[in-house]
Amino acid sequence: MELSILSMAAFLPLSLLAVAFYLAGASWVGLRLAGKVPEKTALVRCLGACALVLHGITLYSLLGLDNGISLGLLEVASLITWLICAFILLASLKHPTLNLAAALFPLAGLFIVLSLFAEGSARMPRSKDGLLFHVLISLSAYSLFALASVQSLLLALQNRQLKHHHLRGLIAVLPPLQTMERLLFDLLLAGQLLLTLGIASGFLFLDSMLAGGNAHKTFFSLAAWLTFGTLLLGHWRFGWRGITAVRWTLGGSLLLLVAYFGSRLVMQFLIGRG
Repeated sequence: MELSILSMAAFLPLSLLAVAFYLAGASWVGLRLAGKVPEKTALVRCLGACALVLHGITLYSLLGLDNGISLGLLEVASLITWLICAFILLASLKHPTLNLAAALFPLAGLFIVLSLFAEGSARMPRSKDGLLFHVLISLSAYSLFALASVQSLLLALQNRQLKHHHLRGLIAVLPPLQTMERLLFDLLLAGQLLLTLGIASGFLFLDSMLAGGNAHKTFFSLAAWLTFGTLLLGHWRFGWRGITAVRWTLGGSLLLLVAYFGSRLVMQFLIGRG
């Protein structure tokens, strides 16, 4: 506990500065969406990049990467939001993804604050580098699918407003429907590739993916893999899109949510294991 308090005190200024950068970037995007300020893509990217660097420094300490990795629920949630924000910035070089920062940057800031108060949890030793690779690849896949879920919800709202001929408000600031759908399927394809690699590395580096505490994770992960694979195949072969794509995306993402966070929640808070 004393070590935890010292660590929190040492990284508190950096953490608060990261939160400030996240909130500044999100505020600018929000004001732009409301028509209050001009679009400043470079400014938002700069604020987001500063937040990511500071967030990354605090994560390095909180995850304990010097002597393994801490796999507590809040630490992992903070890592996933860091990955999501990094994907937003990278994708913004090709797609109009910075609008998502209005909601996701504050979420990353929230998990920075919450993770500072996380208690010690199970630690994976550095000797298990293959297993560490599996965990990080899997978390990257979860992050992409989480981002795809947000994108699918925006797509559903955009579809609904277009059908009802509502051409003001959110619909006015979102990219064209075709661009939104293309971004969704790009995220799904990248996430599916990472999830495939994550599942394959799990079978390679874990003692058993089908026994003990890993069985339900494997089942739900494979179910999600089949769900996303079916959607991608249906899009390529039959042109699935719109609300069909939204439903399949949310269904697959829910399966992944249960695969990891459901089990971690039960083990850490209900059973008392970390």
